[in-house]
Amino acid sequence: MQKPLAEILRPQTIEEFVGQEHLRTRLRAMIKGKRLQSTLFFGPPGSGKSTLALIIAGEQNRKYVRLSAPETGLGELRKKLAGIEILILDELHRFSKAQQDFFLPLLETGEIILLATTTENPSFSVTRQLLSRMNVLKLRSLSREELLEIGSRAEDVFETKIPEKSLEMLAALAGGDARTFLNLLEYLRGIDPDDLDPEKLKAILPDVVIRGDREGDTHFELASALIKSIRGSDPDASLYYLACLLESGEDPRFICRRLILSASEDVGLAEPMALPMAVSCQHAVEFVGMPEGFIPLAETVVYLALAPKSNTAYAAYLTAQKEIRTNGPKPVPLHLRNPSTSLHKEWGYGQGYKYPHVYPESWTVQDYLPSELSGRKFYYPKAQGVEPRLLAWLKKRRKI
Repeated sequence: MQKPLAEILRPQTIEEFVGQEHLRTRLRAMIKGKRLQSTLFFGPPGSGKSTLALIIAGEQNRKYVRLSAPETGLGELRKKLAGIEILILDELHRFSKAQQDFFLPLLETGEIILLATTTENPSFSVTRQLLSRMNVLKLRSLSREELLEIGSRAEDVFETKIPEKSLEMLAALAGGDARTFLNLLEYLRGIDPDDLDPEKLKAILPDVVIRGDREGDTHFELASALIKSIRGSDPDASLYYLACLLESGEDPRFICRRLILSASEDVGLAEPMALPMAVSCQHAVEFVGMPEGFIPLAETVVYLALAPKSNTAYAAYLTAQKEIRTNGPKPVPLHLRNPSTSLHKEWGYGQGYKYPHVYPESWTVQDYLPSELSGRKFYYPKAQGVEPRLLAWLKKRRKI
């Protein structure tokens, strides 16, 4: 069986390894040190986590085994650890919290050294007890230049010169993932040299699926970037992150929920139609489905990004919430209580209540807050969008 290109080009030493320059000093110290400590390599796919673990284990002159958490149960794991000093375990986050406890006594006594990898934030995916017994090294996605360096090595395997613009196009498609990049290069093996031109490659290459982990950091980073771009009134960035989410396979219902929240929190009363539009977008996406659902999503994202912004309602609620959590809720004034029984009437419920609709412009002076909070303000309008009109109405009646 022909070896995959990624396996052929897998570095055997730290000198051959490409990327992660910010970790070089620590990695060399691990290799040269007399006592290797258990380490968790955390980073995006294709950043070199498993390769680094293999390089370090290979330099130790000790027996080691490499296993994958999804394919290995604890029973089989116990058998494979016999006589082994170093365990390389891919995708540690796939083990449940209870399964992760299996390693605690082994690391505590030094029976094994664990070199594990994960694409998920270890603060959430690894138990606190296990994490306290391991060093954590955070890897980064590879830069385009680093991918191109790997690509130049692939040319030696191909014995064919790949046009520079073609390599740059593949590096851009790979999105910092060396494995994806090498898989794309692998696709070029055996292709006629005349077809290596960038324009011809576009028709030949398979569709590249952007890796998106719905429970990992990428998922939340993209969602955060989308909302912050909308908040910052940048329609271009907003559309870009919307496309990143959709192309990575994100559930469009999750995006709709975020847009509804953005319409309420960030646009708010500056453009009251933002919330109905976001809710309508959810209905439209549910009705037409995907992939056409990107059309109402894109329209709503641009609308929210261009809309005037005001978080006054959001901020007002948080202020009211803080008052209640700090000082507790105060009794409702008697005149606001509904006198639903004769006993309530005897107690004074509803007495003195002024029904606004019988007064001019459906408004009259009346206290609504508990007496201890009389005059307290939670809502402070901004001069954004339609909110000045609401502010003028409020000023006219409160005479502020």
